[in-house]
Amino acid sequence: MISRSNNFDFLRLVFASLVVITHSYALSGAALGDPLSQLTNGQMEFSYLGVHGFFIISGYLIFKSLLRCKGLPDFYWKRLLRLFPALLVVLFLTVLLAPAVYESSVPYLQNKSVYTYIPQNLTLFFRQKGIDGVFENNPYKYSINGSLWTICYEFSMYVMVSLLFFIRKKAFVKTVVILLFISSYILSIFHPYFLYGLFHRFALGSNHFYNLMCFFAGGMVLTYLNVPKKAENILIILSFIVIMVSIYLNIFKYTCYMTLPVLVILLGKSSTRYLNKVGEVIGDTSYGIYIYSFPIQQTLMYFFKLDTALLFMLSLPLSILLGYVSWHLIEKKALGYKDLFTKKAILTE
Repeated sequence: MISRSNNFDFLRLVFASLVVITHSYALSGAALGDPLSQLTNGQMEFSYLGVHGFFIISGYLIFKSLLRCKGLPDFYWKRLLRLFPALLVVLFLTVLLAPAVYESSVPYLQNKSVYTYIPQNLTLFFRQKGIDGVFENNPYKYSINGSLWTICYEFSMYVMVSLLFFIRKKAFVKTVVILLFISSYILSIFHPYFLYGLFHRFALGSNHFYNLMCFFAGGMVLTYLNVPKKAENILIILSFIVIMVSIYLNIFKYTCYMTLPVLVILLGKSSTRYLNKVGEVIGDTSYGIYIYSFPIQQTLMYFFKLDTALLFMLSLPLSILLGYVSWHLIEKKALGYKDLFTKKAILTE
């Protein structure tokens, strides 16, 4: 079992908050991007760090989970419990509360898009962005919950990782993981379109897939990193310096796939006083923050027409509150059943 005496829960909380910052600009109708986007001449924004940070940590922890699991049913069961209970609740609450912000001549219960919203989004891959008549007069009218777009890519990474279960030689697994990172880096840089049709069939963007796969694979590769603590601190400093220089030289898109995973995983593996207690004190609230923040911000904009700063200041604590509730009432309870297949295996022995 992975020790929770580390900074991963804190980092995920930070990454979720960074996504809320960027969304505050888009959802309030701000003409410019967030401050990080302006500072780096559009090379990255806060949500870029947030989303890719999530995928880096996910690659690191999910690969470790695969190496420990008793079989693929056990692996997928744990992944499904992590994603779907909270997702189902947020989708249900969206449909239940949408009449409060509904503007259409068609009665709500006669609106076909109401009945397709939950099942389509539960497929992960064929997402329905909105319900006709909901938030259509907001500055950003294109989605009720724009955060959900990454979940299909996350699940795709789970499928990709699970294929490694069939490789029995550990040394060969390491080679495959390294080759996966190298190939995904090449795909991310050159963006070939020979698989465009396959991605399109599953409502995936090839560029997004290559990009997120490379960060996810970067996290996987770093499960094999084993260096002294002093060397880790040196790597953290070097990675930060390379990131700064790359941004200045406008070559960040070439170096980010190596520097960000090193920075995120080494900072996450560290155990910083107080920061390492975030998970124990409030729980792993990041997923709840991520899936609730967008509809919260859309609702605040609908009723109050806030500016960017006020939208962020009001939406972040509300998102953290719902993330807390989601973790303790839904996600944590669902994960209580994560060893179901392991227990069954023991009983049948």
